[in-house]
Formats: sequence, structure tokens, C-alpha cells
Amino acid sequence: MTKNQDPGRLKSVVDWSLADLESVRLLLRGESVIDWHRLNFESEEDVEAFLEANELSLDDPRDRARMERVKVEAVDFLRAHFEFPIPKPVERLPVQELMLLASGKGHRQLCACSILKCMHIIHHLEGRELLYMLPLSDEQVFQLVEEKIYRVVGGMLAAGMPITEFVGGRKNKYSLYTKLLSKSETIAAQIYDKLRFRIVARSKEDIFPILHYLTRQLFPFNYVIPGESTNTIFHLKSYCEQDAKLRALVSDERSNQEENDAFTPSLNTFSASNFRIIHFVVDLPVRVPKEVLDHAPRAAQALGPVIFVLTEFQVIDRANEQANELGDASHDRYKERQRQAVMARLKLGSRGLERAERVERAREEKEARERAERPSSPGPSSRRAPSTEPPKGTR
Repeated sequence: MTKNQDPGRLKSVVDWSLADLESVRLLLRGESVIDWHRLNFESEEDVEAFLEANELSLDDPRDRARMERVKVEAVDFLRAHFEFPIPKPVERLPVQELMLLASGKGHRQLCACSILKCMHIIHHLEGRELLYMLPLSDEQVFQLVEEKIYRVVGGMLAAGMPITEFVGGRKNKYSLYTKLLSKSETIAAQIYDKLRFRIVARSKEDIFPILHYLTRQLFPFNYVIPGESTNTIFHLKSYCEQDAKLRALVSDERSNQEENDAFTPSLNTFSASNFRIIHFVVDLPVRVPKEVLDHAPRAAQALGPVIFVLTEFQVIDRANEQANELGDASHDRYKERQRQAVMARLKLGSRGLERAERVERAREEKEARERAERPSSPGPSSRRAPSTEPPKGTR
């Protein structure tokens, strides 16, 4: 938990910095921090919060030594393979000061960013290597992830944050079979949602603060998987321009990207065009218990204490969730489209899957024409108590 943040309070957008907005925007757009030209941390407290989200503490001498070793390797890599000119004063900076330098201007800022990008890759690769060296089963790894997520989101519920429902758990084996049979790439490693969690916010306006809280207390924005995000709720540019503070941040010249109004569309063939959701995948950092590290091979000691586990999140507001279940976007119809595609593929191979996709596109086009021709009407409203039961309708 960061020292400067109240764990029982969401940070209102009125108090946001550019760094806050960019962390949420990255989730919604599925971008990579490797493409950023700068960081936008404003204080040492911001840096400390970011490191703690990465499961690294400046108060732990072993973590500081770990960060220093990764930094040295990143500098050596840049010099040896790209002849990158890194000034000695930049090289000697501790990591927290390097992050503040990466939020400034000039050549040294560029050097700091380049070092941090390489550190990001090195730390991630070594965390992945550590995972395969540990005496842990998938069951034990998943339990570590679930404990962390339930601790954070359970705290949000206990603090009365605007969450009306929370569901989470593991995709059962039959759902995994169906998903792989319905995909043209039938490789189990490409299934990102073996662990998936769903948060239903009270209103659309609560989503931004909830996403921001998650990036501070549960996972760091830099380990969101690029290209795996869906945002069919927010037209970002228009939404930000409705709020004075967000409008100012969007137009800030330090921003890493120009804002636009396009949705980040779903890559899921079977989701209806009117399905509204925020979906993203995180390689969630998890700190390995000391007793587990003590039983790991000696070579694991140099890889640090953090592993990464792919975890899917869905965030939606109550009104959009209710609207999703009224028609073609409902979970039952989604599963039926997926089932029909699997049947066609089993019978006809790729021709069957292609035929199912053509039928689905034609159906969506027809539905879109029909929606455009009829007046819209508000859906029914209801209230649901927050829930932590295993998910039944996540996709």
C-alpha cells in the first residue's frame, strides 16, 4: 500500500495528473509503454506508488539491489548493441530518480526513458523465467493471484466504493475446450482468460476512478498486454472534453498520444456489435513468498521475487450491463453463436468456421440496420447487491 494514498478512497478526476489519465487511457486503448516518449510522474510519491504496484519496495534493500542490477544490464545492453550514448551522471542515478528524469525534458530525459524501457523488458522476461523455475503448480500460482485480487477488491467493497458487483475465478476446462475449438489459433498459451475478474461499477462516471485505483493498488499500467484491450463504452476524446480537468490533460503537450473518439473494438468474433464492455489483460505481478523462493533452484535467486501471471479483467457500469442482456449482446446468445461455430468447424474444418463468421457478419449488419430504423428506448433499471460469487457470464 502506498504511503500517500488513502486505500479507502477513489481519486476524483478533479485531482488527476497527466500520469493518472495516461495510465487509464493505456488500459482502454491497449497500447504499449515501449511506444511512449516520456513518463509524467510529478513526485517521488508517484514513483513509489508505481514501483509498489510492480511489487517492488524502496524500503527493501533486496528490491533496491534488484532494480540496480536490472538497470546496469539495461545500460550495458544499450551501449553494447546500439552504441547508445548514456551520460555517466544518468547511469549513476537510482531507479526512482531515473523515473523522475524520464518525466522531464532534453537528451538526458530521452536516455532515462530508453534505459527504463529496456529495464521493463528485462524484468518481465526474468519474472517469466522465474515462474517456470519455481516448485509451484498452476493451482498454487492461481491461488496467489486470487488472494491478491480478492484482498484489493474486497477492500474496495468494504470501503463502500461504487461497485455493485464483483465476480471472479477460473474458466472451467469445458469453456477452454470450446474457446480453443472456436479460434483459428488452437494453442492453449493464447488463452488469456484462464483467470478472469469482472467489476460492475455503479455508473459510467465511476469507471475512470475505479480503473485508476486498480493501476495504483493491484497492477501497474506498464504490464497491460498490448493489443488485447476492448473499450466499447467511452468515446475518449468526447468524454474527456466534457470535464474541465480531463480536457486540460488531454490537450497537455506532454501527452504520449493524441486523443481520438474511436472505440477500441473487440477481437472476439462472437461478440455482438452493440456489446458494451471494457476488457483488458494484465500480466499481473505477484510477489513470491519467501518460503517458496527458499526451495527454488539456486539460479532462481538472481531473478528477483516477482512472477507474472496473465489475468483478464472486465469493467462495466450497471446500465450497460443491463442493456447487454436485453438482446443480441446477451451472454446466452453469445455462447450459442460460439457453439454453432464450433459445430461447423468440427464438421467442415476451416470452411465451416469461415461460413459461421460470414453468417455472423451478415446478422450484425442486419441488426445494425434495424436498430438505426427504430427509436431507442431506455432499458429497465434494477439494483443488485455487490457479489463475490464465481462468474457465470464472463466471456
